[in-house]
Amino acid sequence: MAQVKITQVKSIIDSSKNQKLTIQALGLGKISKSVLVENTPQIAGMLRKVQHLVEVKEL
Repeated sequence: MAQVKITQVKSIIDSSKNQKLTIQALGLGKISKSVLVENTPQIAGMLRKVQHLVEVKEL
């Protein structure tokens, strides 16, 4: 599977509890923090939920 680099670009302060938990589950939590993960259907669903908070690059 292809990998994606996910970078948090916005704060989660005014986000809903579900969005905060999704960011935490992705391994993020601070602005400019990046993680490298496999692009699975589960990850794609999580990214759709927080698409306004993160930046995604396919590798």
